[in-house]
Amino acid sequence: MNAINSISEFHRLLSLTEPRHPLVSVINLAESVFLEDEIWKGFVNRFYCVALKREAKGKIRYGQQHYDYDKGVLSFTAPNQVQQLDLQNMECGSGYLLIFHPDFLLQHTLANSIHHYSFFDYAVNEALHLSVEEEDDLITILHKIDKECQHIDKHTQEIILTQIESLLKYSNRFYERQFLTRKNNNSALLTRFEQLIDDYFNSDVQGLLTVQYIAAQMNLSPNYLSDLLRVHTGQNTQQHIHEKLIAKAKEKLTTTSLSVSEIAYALGFEHAQSFSTLFKKKTNLSPLEFRQAFN
Repeated sequence: MNAINSISEFHRLLSLTEPRHPLVSVINLAESVFLEDEIWKGFVNRFYCVALKREAKGKIRYGQQHYDYDKGVLSFTAPNQVQQLDLQNMECGSGYLLIFHPDFLLQHTLANSIHHYSFFDYAVNEALHLSVEEEDDLITILHKIDKECQHIDKHTQEIILTQIESLLKYSNRFYERQFLTRKNNNSALLTRFEQLIDDYFNSDVQGLLTVQYIAAQMNLSPNYLSDLLRVHTGQNTQQHIHEKLIAKAKEKLTTTSLSVSEIAYALGFEHAQSFSTLFKKKTNLSPLEFRQAFN
């Protein structure tokens, strides 16, 4: 897989001059021209990218699917995510790219906390759609970062990282707003989610139900699904799965004569001990203690 290893190399591929700072850059898409290069057919970046696109049109391949993108969206990619660009059907339009190398975060709290911003693992079709006011807020931050890159001194890293952290916190807020304002669409997703879990446990279970399986069935990234559920229900995907699993276990313990091992296997566990451990963690009773309380 081809890799774009440096900020400087990325600038070259967009027909731009050398970046002012070797580890961070704000790129104006209106000034960029993507070079015809084989690398776009399949590549990974070694750096983080926050893309604010206005009136950009084209297709990007992310994972196994192609997605269209249009104006007014904010998307995030972490290092080493596989991407493809279709240059034949792409117009850059206007907007900005904020790119920064993981090394720029070293010895700063953001080096650890950036992993809490789960939208870096969302799929492209799960981009953030910004209001005019939200877009203006983020562009103001990007301009501050760009300005700071013009004079590098001992304060530069701290000032820029403070701005990046502010941008990420705003993005978190805006995503929560999007989860709530798209109520009708999200209501259908929540119904679909509940149905998928019910269908899984009502069928011949083949192994433990996973977040990845449910997300794939819904054509969502695991992180996006968990964040959506957390905003609407207060629980992430794994917590919902465990809740349903424990409910099914209680049903089998009280209405059947199946052994604990048989119930564990029926719910997808390879080892009965793993099932018993989870059951006691969630109910404060072992499976046998729970069954005996109903006899």
